[in-house]
Amino acid sequence: MTFRSIITFSALLLAASLSGAQDKPVVKKVPMKQTSPASGKEMYTQYCAACHGTDGKGGGPAAVALKTPPADLTTLAKRAEGGKYPSDRVATILRTGTGVAAHGSAEMPMWGPLFRSMDAGHEDTVQQRISNLNGYLKSLQTP
Repeated sequence: MTFRSIITFSALLLAASLSGAQDKPVVKKVPMKQTSPASGKEMYTQYCAACHGTDGKGGGPAAVALKTPPADLTTLAKRAEGGKYPSDRVATILRTGTGVAAHGSAEMPMWGPLFRSMDAGHEDTVQQRISNLNGYLKSLQTP
């Protein structure tokens, strides 16, 4: 099984709604779809919005089924030292998952290896994906 066929967190969809008070939401896992490496917004929508929400605040449809609530990605700059968007830290998290408990877990994979599986042998495209997704996350920051 290749990384491409591995189920990805960003592609998680809420598959079942609550049918009773004691039922836990079920997350349906779907294969990762190819997106344009040039569009940070397209990658975010496809890989991140199911959990982090289309607005980046952590309220995506799959969020209720997760053990760890998704982070509010609109406050990364506010929470960073000096109030500046932590571009290098975010790039590292996207690349390796390092520094965030949810990243690298069964619920939140490391994107670098998954992007490498999509763009095998094209490290420049992998870096373009990380850079453009990072740029899109920066654009979501609230003042």
